[in-house]
Formats: sequence, structure tokens, C-alpha cells
Amino acid sequence: MKKYLLIILFIVAGNLHAQKSTKELIQKLSLEEKERIVIGSEMEIPWSEGGDTGVGEVGGNVPGAAGKSLLNERLNLPVVVFADGPAGVRINPIRKDNPNKTYYATAFPVATMLASSFNTELMEEVGKAFGHEAKEYGVDVLLAPALNIHRNPLGGRNFEYYSEDPLVSGKMASAFTNGVQSLGVGVSIKHLAVNNQETNRSRINAIVSERALREIYLKGFEIAVKESHPWTVMSAYNKINGEYASESADLLKNILRDEWGFNGFVMTDWFAGEDVPKQIRSGNDLLMPGTPKHKGMIVEAVKNGELKKEDLDNCVEAILNIYQKTPSFLSYEPTGAPDLDRSKLIAKKAAKEGAILLKNEGTTLPLSVSEPKDVALFGVGSYKTIAVGTGSGNVNMAYSVSLLEGLEGNDLKVSQELKEVYQNYIARTLDSMPKKAWSFGPDKILPEKLWSRTELDSISKKTSVGILTINRTSGEFYDRKQAYDFYLSKEEDTLLKSLAEAYHSQNKKFIVVLNIGGVIETTSWKSYADSILLMWQGGQEGGNAIANILIGETSPSGKLPMTFPNRYMDHYSSKNFPGRELVDNPFPSALVGVESEVVYEEDIYIGYRYFETFNVPVSYPFGFGMSYTTFEIANNSINVNKDGVLEISCSVKNIGNVKGKEVVQVYIASPDGNLEKPSKELRAFSKSKLLSPNEYQNIYFQIEPKDYASFSTEKSAWVLEAGTYKIMVGNSISNISFTESIEIPNTLEVLKTTKSLVPNREISKLTKKSMNIE
Repeated sequence: MKKYLLIILFIVAGNLHAQKSTKELIQKLSLEEKERIVIGSEMEIPWSEGGDTGVGEVGGNVPGAAGKSLLNERLNLPVVVFADGPAGVRINPIRKDNPNKTYYATAFPVATMLASSFNTELMEEVGKAFGHEAKEYGVDVLLAPALNIHRNPLGGRNFEYYSEDPLVSGKMASAFTNGVQSLGVGVSIKHLAVNNQETNRSRINAIVSERALREIYLKGFEIAVKESHPWTVMSAYNKINGEYASESADLLKNILRDEWGFNGFVMTDWFAGEDVPKQIRSGNDLLMPGTPKHKGMIVEAVKNGELKKEDLDNCVEAILNIYQKTPSFLSYEPTGAPDLDRSKLIAKKAAKEGAILLKNEGTTLPLSVSEPKDVALFGVGSYKTIAVGTGSGNVNMAYSVSLLEGLEGNDLKVSQELKEVYQNYIARTLDSMPKKAWSFGPDKILPEKLWSRTELDSISKKTSVGILTINRTSGEFYDRKQAYDFYLSKEEDTLLKSLAEAYHSQNKKFIVVLNIGGVIETTSWKSYADSILLMWQGGQEGGNAIANILIGETSPSGKLPMTFPNRYMDHYSSKNFPGRELVDNPFPSALVGVESEVVYEEDIYIGYRYFETFNVPVSYPFGFGMSYTTFEIANNSINVNKDGVLEISCSVKNIGNVKGKEVVQVYIASPDGNLEKPSKELRAFSKSKLLSPNEYQNIYFQIEPKDYASFSTEKSAWVLEAGTYKIMVGNSISNISFTESIEIPNTLEVLKTTKSLVPNREISKLTKKSMNIE
């Protein structure tokens, strides 16, 4: 237990004094001082003014940071600073004490785009850039990564999360965490757990089976905790099977600490939970951001016996064990000048690797920079390209490159006539819109400019190719809507189809660029486009990155980390998203929501697990993404040893004409024994290096039994059932290059767990039997 006997350094009168251990320090703390350690600083200013630039001055020396610890003047414990976020360090760019200096942070691509890279080495590099900026701006703990599952396409914060698949989520979060923490800055992986919607998020009761929790909603967190050892974890707002996540000893003690071996501290999401003594008893160490009502509450709870002193001391010890590793406790002097030039190159690299080519007929893409006529850019998103989402996923960046600027900066001729029309239209539209002091809600997507067919015919004659950008945004507090968000608006649909007809009548190509944070419907209109490029929200360098792909400087290599369904209701979760409200809202604040519940009837069949198992057609399948070149996956070898360890090897060869990267994906179809299984599940993936034509790379995988076992509720254990397992290797779930079968002769119980988070009522779960699927 030596790791718990850590040396803590303090600065007293300019000299360093060592305490022998955290435990000895705790003995010197008064009850009131212990309370101040487990509560964040009070939120002096509720919200910032003049735009979404952060939360007041709560960040202390780092204005705009989301929160900080309380100062202990007697022992001179320094203040620890926490800052958002998933797409970059979210702090105010201007500080009152130094108005002539700026503190802009790099806006990286949103998490969905980072996950689309399927590149864990890149994720670690991105994490290091985050950690570097955080450290130099005075931030000790970054409130990221966020790795909740994309349960439903309308989830308002899906852009902050990685995937519908827990393996992708866990591996990406692990790589990012390792990168950040290698710089001596901590992370807080969030939101543990089942935070899959924004509607009534603070009071929603998510009713989920034990198996779905273990296999889907906890699995990514388990991977991240075990593989990257995050300094902190943030508990979710919602209830899980009747109990708030921040008040659940099952979740925070039995599973997180005892089973997974987590040795950091847990903090609440901001204002989460209701029963403060229960939060402390349950292992939620830090209450954030701290409010005046908390003062004296914990002291009184200890005095009246509602809270044991030992429980409070455990929380204090967990917090101080991590605090002593922070830059603030180690007296690091931030420069206030991180290497933003290096960060922007990494941001651009990540955007290029996360872009996904969904369609490319003939030689539509890449474009030639020597086209004799101008490229026509249509759509507000071409000129006002969205870099990141809103709320805690926003970043105060110094600049953002639009698609227009990216194309012009990469020597592609753009119609100046069309550019002037759109820029004037955008300016007039913005001037006519009401101004708000601030908003965490989705930025207003400007209505599309309407064009007559005569105007479009005239423009199509004068330009070589038409490009339409469709944009979407979302953010904290709000889930997306079906109409005008998941589906195209009437104006967008009309414009898209009219543009296709105008350009095709001239025997010219028409391209659609998707500047979105989450899934939208594509089935009804994709046949009209010659090429579709999914650029997500690509951060501040998004325009440059996408221009590089459009002109062929980079071959796209991104893959879908989620499924694009034909229709919204094709998602089984859509039948009960976002659940139902139970009582009228007793609170005036929109931050709180109303008592409500959502039943996860789809159980383990979320995302591709549902579409594949129940043979539901989709628009674009999980793992899909095209390239300007072609790859061959071959020379396969699959072996299994007596302990159930799978050893898989193959080669990936570029058999096309340009350089490119490929993602090799391993899926396993497990036999139905006592447990029903999805038709296939992703169990490993690896991205190749940049391969020249005719170059190949050998890829190796080793998959442990625990990594392809299923969870038995009856046994409270991960079980590898006896039978025939099909191992499938390909470059998407729908494009398998080879399949081999292996036999597991005897059922193996590979990992025992506790009986935790049990639903208090029956759930009408989706099963193959209920749908007459054999």
C-alpha cells in the first residue's frame, strides 16, 4: 500500500515542507477543513456574459475554467483548477489582469471525428497536445474524455462522445488519457454511467439490465480505467435503476474501485445528486462545483452520525493523493504560452484522419486544382463552417477555417459571384436575428438561402462542380429533434435535389459535404449526390483538412464509429427515447428537469448489434468508409490456445494507385448457449501506417477470453461459453475479407464480479425469441 503513502509538498513562507503521508496530513485537518476539501469552490458568478465563454470567474487564476478546489490558508494547500473539455481546453481567452494578452486554446475535432480515425496512436498524440495546453494555461485536471455510448441518434451530446460501441469508446478514451496524463495533467473520464440523453438528464432514471450495463454502458469505462488509470472519474447526473450515479456505492465502490482497481477520486457532475452525505458514503469524493448550501452540511452530518468520519477521511485521502501530483501542488509556473502552432498541426492531422468518404462515383473526387472553371460553393455551412459543438464541448479558439477559406488557401478556384451572394446573405440574416447574452443551447443554424431553378441553371453553366455543405450543431442541455435536424429541412431537401438536377443536366458533378456532429438521415437523398464527404465538426483547422481531402492531397481513411440508419425509427431505442416524465416539474430551473424514466428495452442490442442481428437495412453500416485507393486484407492466420486466447494475423496491402491508410476490424460471432448473443461484435481493430501503392503491412491481434466473453447475470460473471466462434476480419462490419471458425470445448468463467446495479423491476427486453429470430 506504499502508493497510498505519498509525499505532499507545500510552500510555506517560500520554503518546501514535506508531510510524511497523506494520512498524517488528514490527522491535522479540522472537520471544517476536511469539508472544504470534498467541496469545490463556490460558484461566485452563475454564468458568463457576452457569449459562451466559460462559467464566470470560478476558475480563479484561470478565468472560464469550470471549477476549482477551495484554498486552505492554514496549511497553504494550493488551488487545483478543473477545465472542460472534450474538444479543447475551455477557458476564457481574455483575462482582466492582463487584457493585452490572449489565452486562446486549440479547437480540436469533436469526439465523433476523433473516433472515426480508429487511430489510437493519433489519439495519444492529441491527448498530449491537450495536456500541454492545459498545463501551460494553469489547468490541473481536464474534464474529458467523455465516452458515453451513442444510444440514440438524437442524443444532444453525442458529438462529445465517441461511438455506439464500447470497445471503440474505451480504446479511444484510454489513448487520449495516456496522452494527457503523460504531461502531468489529470483527466476526468465522464460521465459514469448511462448518461445517454440531455432531456431531464438531472432527474432521469435509466432502467437497464445488468448485462446491458456490463457489456455496453460500463465496458468502455472499464477499459479506460484499467488501461490508462485516469486520475479522476466524473459520476453522471442520472439515476441508474433507481439510484443516482453519484450516490451509488454499487457503481463507485463495488464496480469502479473493487472490481476495476480505480485508485483516483470521483467527482460529481456540476450540481448532480441530492443526498450529500450519501454521496460521500458511496465513494463520490468531490462535490462540484460547490455551492453556499453545502457549507456546514458535511460537518453536521458527521456530528449527528449520518456520516462516518472514516467515510469522509477516505474521500479526503483519495482527493489529496491525486492533488499532490498536480502542477499546482508541484509549484509549476504555467507560461501562459503553449505551442499553439504545433497544436494546430495535430488538430489538422486529426481532422484529416477522421473525415469519412461515404460515396464517390467514378472520378468525382479528388478535385483537380487545375479545373478551368470555378467551383460553386452552396450552403451556409460552406461559408460559416461549424468547428465544434456548444456547451462544455465548446472551445474559445483564435480562429476557425471555413470550407471556403480552406479551398481558397489550397489553390482551388471558387466562384466569387456565389461567395459574395452568400456572405451578404449571412450578414443580413445574422443582423435580423435576436441577440442573446449567452446560451448553452444549440447555436441557431441559419436558414438556407433559396434559389430558383433558373438561377441554379445559370450558375451550373458557369462553374465546373457544385458543392453543398449541410451543417448541424447540438450541445449540452438539449437533445436533437427529428424534424429539421435528423432529417433535412424542406428548404435543404429542395436545394439539394435542385442542385443535383442542375449540375447533372450539364454533365457535371455534384458533391455534398456534411458538417455535422452526429448522425443524420441520408437514405432519401444520397442517390442525388455523386460524392458525399462526412467532415463532422473538424475543429478550427477543419476547412483546411477537408480541402486537403477534396483536392486529393490526403486520401480519406476515416470509418464510421456508429451506424447511419435509413430512418430514425429504425433504431430500436427510438421507441422509448428520451423516456417519459412522471410528475410535473417542482423546480424552476431548466438545469434540473423533471422526474422521469427511460427503459432500455433494446438491452444489449444497441447500434450495429441491433441492425445486424435483426437484419434491419441501414444507409451506411458501422465501420464503413471509402478511400481514393483500394486495399486487400489477406494472408490470414487464426489460432486459439487452450486458455481461449485468440491470436490473429493478416496483411493489409495497398493495391490501388495512391497512398492511403486502412482500418482492419475483427468481429466475432459467438454461439448462443445459455446466453443469447448478437450476430457479431467488434473485438479488435488496428489502423495501418500510410501505405504506398503495392506496399503492405502485417497486422497482429491478441484477444484475451475476457475480451470476447459475455456477461451472465445468473452467475455475476463474464463467461466464455462452449461452442463454435466465427472470427471475421474485414474493413467494415458489412465487408468481411475472411472468416474462420474456432472451437471452445468447455465453458470458461473468465472473471467473477459483484452483484451490483440490479434493476428493481422486470424489463421487457428485446430478444431474438421475441422477434422470431433464430
